[in-house]
Amino acid sequence: MVVNHKKLFTIGLADECVWRKSFIFAISLKIIYFVLMENNDYIYTLEIAVRDYELDSEGIVNNANYLHYLEMTRHEFCRWAGYSFKEMSADGIVPVLSRVEIDYKTPLRSGDVMLSSLWVEKRGVRFVFHQDIRNKFTGEMAVSAVVTVVSLEGGRLSRGDRLFERFEKWL
Repeated sequence: MVVNHKKLFTIGLADECVWRKSFIFAISLKIIYFVLMENNDYIYTLEIAVRDYELDSEGIVNNANYLHYLEMTRHEFCRWAGYSFKEMSADGIVPVLSRVEIDYKTPLRSGDVMLSSLWVEKRGVRFVFHQDIRNKFTGEMAVSAVVTVVSLEGGRLSRGDRLFERFEKWL
């Protein structure tokens, strides 16, 4: 029997590469599970990749971009929950920010992927979004924010009853 050692070596490396990728994938799934289960109040999570044009001169995500990530997550949540901003606008409802509190924890960099998660509560006329952004692969918290939204109807502050009706099961 003739054994082609070169071929065996190649197969061995390929198998090792597949094993490493599988191992890394399994670890990533455990991190994602840990991140999401750490705060089981989250009702929505969006995966977002860092784009190079969002970086500053130090090679980290510019702080203003985190506001965009938070807003994107709220918009996607509303669409996912069945009431998009386009539909709100057509119904004469305009949600506007009244307050943003943001704590920057660990910077994100080029090539990072984040998990942007939220849960929401209603306090009087305000809808308060509790939002966290974590590095998908390390689980490190990048940003923690509390975003307060009020609802305008006909150009005037409303009690938010119409929005409450649409999002009641998520509050």
